[in-house]
Order: sequence, then C-alpha cells, then structure tokens
Amino acid sequence: MFTEERDEFMFKWEHLGNIKEGRPNLGDTTSVAIYRLMQYTLRDAAIKISGVETANKIFYAAGLNSGKAIYENLLGKPADLDALVANLQQVLKDLNIGILRFESVDTEAGTCTMTVSEDLDCSGLPVIEEAVCTYDEGLIAGVLEAFTGKAYKVREIDCWCTGERICRFLATPER
Repeated sequence: MFTEERDEFMFKWEHLGNIKEGRPNLGDTTSVAIYRLMQYTLRDAAIKISGVETANKIFYAAGLNSGKAIYENLLGKPADLDALVANLQQVLKDLNIGILRFESVDTEAGTCTMTVSEDLDCSGLPVIEEAVCTYDEGLIAGVLEAFTGKAYKVREIDCWCTGERICRFLATPER
C-alpha cells in the first residue's frame, strides 16, 4: 500500500480498506478511549521525536488531509454554503465525531466561527490549560479549502481542556 515512491505514499480513501470484509463481527466502531489512546500516544511520540511545534504541524497537516478526503468522499460536493453546513453537520454526527454548529459566518470576509460539542478528541478530558484539538483545526481547514478552493487557517479559541465545555474554532482565509 505504501511504497518508496512519493505518489504511492500519499493517503487515498481506498487505504481505509473494506471494513465490512475485514471486520465482519466487530464492525466499524470502536471505543472513544481507544481512539484517544492512539491519538495521544502518537502525539506524545511525535513530541518526543520532534518537539511540540512540529508535532502540532503534523497533526494539523493530517487533519487537513482528512478534511479534504471527507469533503471529496462523504459530503457530496455541496453546491452552496448552506448545503455544506448541513452535510458536514450530518456527517460529523453520523461518524460520532461531534455536534457541529456554525455561530457566525461573514461571507464577505470569508471567516466563520463554529463550535463542536461532544468532540471526539477532547470532551471529558481534564482541564490542562491547553487547547488540544489541532487535528480538528486541520480537518475543518481541509473541508473549507476543498469547498472554496482557498487555503484556510483554523484556530481553536475555546477547548474543553482550557475549561470550556465546548470547542470553538475561528476559520479565516489565508492571504
């Protein structure tokens, strides 16, 4: 699946495999604790090897790729912003990633603020005074970039881990 050739090393939706065939008894679900175990031990390893800044860049980039893949494969390439919001809300809910709500959209500036409650990455974690949803930032940026054709920067401005009970993200187009 992944070879030395660069093109073959890039993620493709097919790399997810045939889950029905491969997991006929266990299906396509697992526990949130196991997902978080993988995510946070992977993040710890990335930090130990390359430092916090590089680890965050890696997680953001992975989220960005995921957001683009979700747009291309699950969102049905919506025709307008209302359809994008509705489709994305439904997909995130169906996949048990979180409950998405757009708080504000400035179509002229291209900015938006959205919240995710019951976030897969952090809801229920202890308060550590650090926003931890770097992967989510990238995922949202990837969806927005795929939809608009413009690069976005997404920053988490509120997080469960900073004492909020919701994750809030600000998305701005890169200039």
